[in-house]
Amino acid sequence: METPGSQSSLHRANLERVVRAVRLAGSLTQAEIARGTGLSAATVSNIVRELKDSGTVQVTPTSSGGRRARSVALSGNAGIVVGVDFGHSHLRVAVGNLAHQVLAEQSEPIDVDASASQGFDRAEQLVGRLIQSTGSGPDKVIGVGLGVPGPIDVETGALGSTAILPGWSGINPRQELAERLRMPVQVDNDANLGALGELVWGSGRGVRDLAYIKVASGVGAGLVIDGRIYRGPGGTAGEIGHITLDEAGPVCRCGNRGCLETFTAARYVLELLRSSHGPDLTMPRMVQLAREGDPGCRRVIADVGRHVGMGVASLCNILNPSRVVLGGDLAEAGELVLSPIRESVARYAIPSAARRLSVVPGALGARAEVLGALALALSEVGDSSLLDGNIPAVAPA
Repeated sequence: METPGSQSSLHRANLERVVRAVRLAGSLTQAEIARGTGLSAATVSNIVRELKDSGTVQVTPTSSGGRRARSVALSGNAGIVVGVDFGHSHLRVAVGNLAHQVLAEQSEPIDVDASASQGFDRAEQLVGRLIQSTGSGPDKVIGVGLGVPGPIDVETGALGSTAILPGWSGINPRQELAERLRMPVQVDNDANLGALGELVWGSGRGVRDLAYIKVASGVGAGLVIDGRIYRGPGGTAGEIGHITLDEAGPVCRCGNRGCLETFTAARYVLELLRSSHGPDLTMPRMVQLAREGDPGCRRVIADVGRHVGMGVASLCNILNPSRVVLGGDLAEAGELVLSPIRESVARYAIPSAARRLSVVPGALGARAEVLGALALALSEVGDSSLLDGNIPAVAPA
């Protein structure tokens, strides 16, 4: 029996530290593991050898700084995770392994707002098909990450605003999907998952403090502080869309006037171009036209960028992040939107905060949220279960 402070318990703790470091990063060299865990190089070498012999990790030759090294990743057969992302008009599902490799991925158009039941029916079917396509079975699934386009109430687990998804009123997304799949599910809003996706796979790699800004049918921010998503006690941290820009401005769905969202979200922005560009204009089409030189679309995107920059400046003054990653359809506009954001930050943020900030487009595009859902599932995997070779018992929330 292990006792606290014993050599066996210390060894077990060191094993878990190494497994956790590799699990969260996807793969690390032994030198990186030593730096990240504080363990000596000799201890890491012995632990990696033990984990390799037990089949927990796989080791492959690589190079680091021009020198030969060994890359350590969790074994591909240690289990799989599933990511499910509900957008307002799409459902995207991905299956990955614990080495951060995406094994299968598919997206389908769907009117998510219309009916929660229909959305979960489609998700259940798509998850089943993709798991089967990887050659695995449901028994290999260690966890599921679920993304929804709205804030999650941390006390009830329900969506915090029924105005965002009226067809989901009273629904607890985590519980609903867990009962259908018979798998453990973790849930978060789309902006937080976009931040996680970019942090692990995209433009946020190597950064400990960042904000992921998503401009779509709404406006939200995923906040990363010291390498972790910050949600706040009520789960609503990052609702940047409801910063007040003009107290006499348009009435927002939250009940206030002149919120950032009323100057930047798709349903407000596209209305400015309806008379000149027709009723079927979409955000992706507006961005495409702007890139082709359309003056009206360019002007609207520049205005949106300036307004988003005012919100980013407020974040800079309060949280002082080192990087802002722009996601959503608007990010495809590149410098047409990024330059106005930077101009507003330079004007409204504290100079010392603005100087240290980089504003960049997301690297993952429409995949950011579903990859963030995979990262959420990966972050909840128990290191003890991986060491023991046990997949957590399948049970609904």
